[in-house]
Amino acid sequence: MSVKPNCSLKTYNTFGIDYACSELISVDTKKELIRLCSTLFSERKPFLVLGGGSNILLTENYLGTVVQVCSKGIVCHEDDEFYYLSVEAGEGWHQLVEYCLAHSMPGLENLALIPGTVGAAPIQNIGAYGVEFMEVCDWVEFVDLRDGRITRYKREECQFGYRDSIFKGALKEVSVITSVGIKLAKKWQPNLSYGPLKRYEKTEATPKDIFDCICKTRSEKLPDPKLIGNAGSFFKNPIISSSKYLQLIEKFPSLVGYPLSDGSVKLAAGWLIDNAGLKGFSVGDAAVHEQQALVLINLGRATGEDILKLALKVIEIIKIKFDVTLEAEPRVIGAYGEKELVDD
Repeated sequence: MSVKPNCSLKTYNTFGIDYACSELISVDTKKELIRLCSTLFSERKPFLVLGGGSNILLTENYLGTVVQVCSKGIVCHEDDEFYYLSVEAGEGWHQLVEYCLAHSMPGLENLALIPGTVGAAPIQNIGAYGVEFMEVCDWVEFVDLRDGRITRYKREECQFGYRDSIFKGALKEVSVITSVGIKLAKKWQPNLSYGPLKRYEKTEATPKDIFDCICKTRSEKLPDPKLIGNAGSFFKNPIISSSKYLQLIEKFPSLVGYPLSDGSVKLAAGWLIDNAGLKGFSVGDAAVHEQQALVLINLGRATGEDILKLALKVIEIIKIKFDVTLEAEPRVIGAYGEKELVDD
């Protein structure tokens, strides 16, 4: 465990925004993570649990302790039907995908190159290219800070939804994820339902084919945070009723939407932003990316307020043009913790 007082967070968030925290404590084990977070919670001291920093927008200096989760470890076992993995929260998500592929345990390849840590995956129910985390989740282990108990919830108990889970609801701010269970079927079936994967034949595609295709596609569409500060897709794809979709498709025939099992339709937020003419639109040193309209970028010296104001402007324009309300994916972090995406 290491402690850094008055630490800049510029290299700890993928937007590359230069705000600081009162102290940064990096924990290397589950035991340290549980002990530290339980102590901070019981003493009512403000703290923020941080993984890869790929899903946060800092808007000012954080007046508390940032706990960086660096715990590592992957344990595997199997039966006749499944591979089971127990993964510590601080493992990198993409590194886990690579590990599974290297050990002939396919099933995560559609989720390649998603930034962040394994412990953050259940919170957002991360997803990409036709697959969501909930489909491979076996269980999620967390410490309940109210009583210090270590609990495992099976997938069904996690209340997963589109970019949502119980960890953003009832257990928000009172739990810290410590490890995650992954369950991968041995009878692997490729998921080729999305975009560039449709060109593959189901009987011919290999896990490596899918992995390589996803990595290539994401690398071409999404800027590297090491070169251009960003948090990946900034907006969720909005879900609307089928009747609303039919109204919109009459006005905008090329509108991209995906029917869902409950009869609603998920719209492509990137299409909405692109067709509102917002690619390249900027506020201060923050801009909508020229190649991928879903991504807001730091052109070099953007503040959190620049990005916040840009996001709000995009939301306003989309509401006016399409009567659809966009929601942000990243957590907005102010001086005292998470806050709503509102203009102060």
